[in-house]
Amino acid sequence: MKRLKIRVLIAIIISIFLFTTQIKAQQMATTEKNLSPQERSLIAISASTAIGDLDKLKVTLNIGLENGLTVNEIKEALIHTYAYCGFPRSIRGLQTFMEVMKERKANGISDQVGKEASTINEIGLKYERGKKILGELTKTPQPETLSGYSAFAPAIDTFLKEHLFADIFERDVLSYVQRELVTVSVIAAIGNAEPMLKSHLTICLNVGLTPEQLRQYVEVLKSRIGKNEAKSTQKILDKVLKGV
Repeated sequence: MKRLKIRVLIAIIISIFLFTTQIKAQQMATTEKNLSPQERSLIAISASTAIGDLDKLKVTLNIGLENGLTVNEIKEALIHTYAYCGFPRSIRGLQTFMEVMKERKANGISDQVGKEASTINEIGLKYERGKKILGELTKTPQPETLSGYSAFAPAIDTFLKEHLFADIFERDVLSYVQRELVTVSVIAAIGNAEPMLKSHLTICLNVGLTPEQLRQYVEVLKSRIGKNEAKSTQKILDKVLKGV
C-alpha cells in the first residue's frame, strides 16, 4: 500500500513537470512569433526619425530605453537611418537622443550603455565584402555584370556595396534582423520607394522574421506615420507574402 502511494505521488510529480514544460514551450513559441518590445521600439524610433517628428521621437526613445534597448543600440539605429533618409534626419535624431539622455540623467535615471562596435576585419576588398553580405541577405548570388540603375550609374553600386553593406551592415552592435527592421521602417516612413521596400521586406523574411512579425511591424508603423500611410506598406507586404 505504501509503495502504491509512492508510485502515485511520483506519477503526479512527473505529470506536473511535463505539463509545466509543455506550457513553457508554448509560451516560448508564442514569444518567438511576436516582435519583442525592443524590436517594436526600433521600428517606432526609426519611423519617427525618418519623418522628422522629434516630439514623438523623444517619447519613443524613452520607451525604447525602458524596454531594454541599450544606449549604443539606439545610437547605432539612428546612425543606420542616415543611409535611407539622409544625414539631416539622422543627425537630428542623434541630437534629440542627446537631449533625452541629458534629461534622464538629471532625473537620476541610469541607462545601460551596452557594447561598443567591434573593429571590422578589413581582410579582402570592401566591394567584395559588401557584395557577399548583400548575397547573404537576399539569398541570391550577386551578378558579375551590372544592370539597371547600377549600370546606369556604377558609382552608386560601389557606394551601395562598399559603404552600406560593408561599412554599415558589417558592424555588430545590431543584428541583421534589427538593421532590417530599422531599414523597412525608414523606407516606409519616407514613402514612394516601393521597389526598395519590397526588396527589404523580402530580406526581413530571409533573415528570420516571420510573416506574423511583419504584420505586427505594420501595426507599429500605423501609430508612427498614420493609418493611410501604412496602408501602402501593408499592400506591399501582402504581395511579398504571396510571392508576387
